[in-house]
Amino acid sequence: MTVPAFPRSDTQLSRPRLQTIIGLRWIAVLGQLLAIIVIYGLLSISLPLTACLALIALSALLNFWLSIRFPTRFRLSDTFAAALLTYDLLQLSALLYLTGGLENPFAFLMIAPVTVSAATLPARHTLLLGGLALLLASALLFLHQPLPWWSGETFKLPLEYSVGLWASVVCGMAFIGLYTRRLAREARDMSDALAATEHVLAREQQLHALDGLAAAAAHELGTPLATIAVVATELERALPADGPNAEDLALLKSQTRRCREILTSLTSMGDTEDPLHAHFPLSQLIDEAVEPYRVFDKNFTIETEPMTDATGTARAEPVARRSPGVLHGLSNLVENAADYAEDTITVTAEWNDQTVSIVIADDGPGFTQSMLEALGEPYLTSRPLSGRLRKNKQTDDHAGLGLGFFIASTLLERSGAEVTIANRFAPANGAVVQVIWDRTVFEATGQDFEDYAL
Repeated sequence: MTVPAFPRSDTQLSRPRLQTIIGLRWIAVLGQLLAIIVIYGLLSISLPLTACLALIALSALLNFWLSIRFPTRFRLSDTFAAALLTYDLLQLSALLYLTGGLENPFAFLMIAPVTVSAATLPARHTLLLGGLALLLASALLFLHQPLPWWSGETFKLPLEYSVGLWASVVCGMAFIGLYTRRLAREARDMSDALAATEHVLAREQQLHALDGLAAAAAHELGTPLATIAVVATELERALPADGPNAEDLALLKSQTRRCREILTSLTSMGDTEDPLHAHFPLSQLIDEAVEPYRVFDKNFTIETEPMTDATGTARAEPVARRSPGVLHGLSNLVENAADYAEDTITVTAEWNDQTVSIVIADDGPGFTQSMLEALGEPYLTSRPLSGRLRKNKQTDDHAGLGLGFFIASTLLERSGAEVTIANRFAPANGAVVQVIWDRTVFEATGQDFEDYAL
């Protein structure tokens, strides 16, 4: 499907705000202080208090310096953010070294910097930070001060158990990092797709509003043109009929009359609801959606017929207000069918008292099972090439479909439609997309839909 040129944020992932990093570090500082207060003050367990407080104070001083040096809304570069997260990882590792290494129950917090990086930074920074975390966790397995314990007692875990703790930290780091990165990517994809949808609809609405703008322009230009006509008539009366400017005045008056006729027609177009443009029947909607793609070397078959009820009565063809969103959504579905069809695209429209249905079917390879389960998500690319795309060799073996279909289905669903997809197996293979409206909703389409904001 053809979609507007719209930059995707995954080419440059969303940069985190400095205030976010500072806020997370303040939480870490307060948590570390609270742990020391509980362990040293309440439980009376001895630990290297001075060194631990120095490391915590260093983080607090860094936060103060960053808050003074940069504005609140400053967004970090990828390298700067990675450097700050690296510091957090090193500071936490130093505290763990002083307090038992991986035997410390808070060792799992080494996951936190890697998780933040996975959610906000490019993969290369996350991989480097994850590799550093792996090296530090491996070092802390063997190199660390004894775990703080009550006076006169020692606590030592078996090596096998310590290795299990190391494995849990590493596996947790990998799983939570990958999971967080996947969720963040899906959120960015959805945001980009919705922005692209809004861009498409805004463009369609601008085109649809041109007739209103033309009428407004005609209204505004009417007064100066009338003034020009009056002045030209007065000059014609004041000057001799056979003077050197007579022909020029006659030409000026004739062109003024022509301009007024054009503006009158434009005003009439804006003031009068032409049923062909302000409203159109279902068959006209389908014709407009299909017309741009008849240039393809494909055969289009359009079938429109009412569904009779139990008494054999057929309802009149439904008529809807013109909606750029609905027209663009259907056009995208038709274009997709033309892209993948081998020879024939069939568009069938049916209606009765309750529903209006449009079915778009092609004789291409159809949808894969994975696509049937996931189609409707943005940036999905897994449908095999066929038809025009295969002939043009746009890609090696697959073509993009997800964003265009997402935009189309979003626009149609916003109008009250239900969009479903399937494959057909008889009398021929191919993909089938069905769009169904409640009839009352379809006939009201465009009254409120064109003004919605995504």
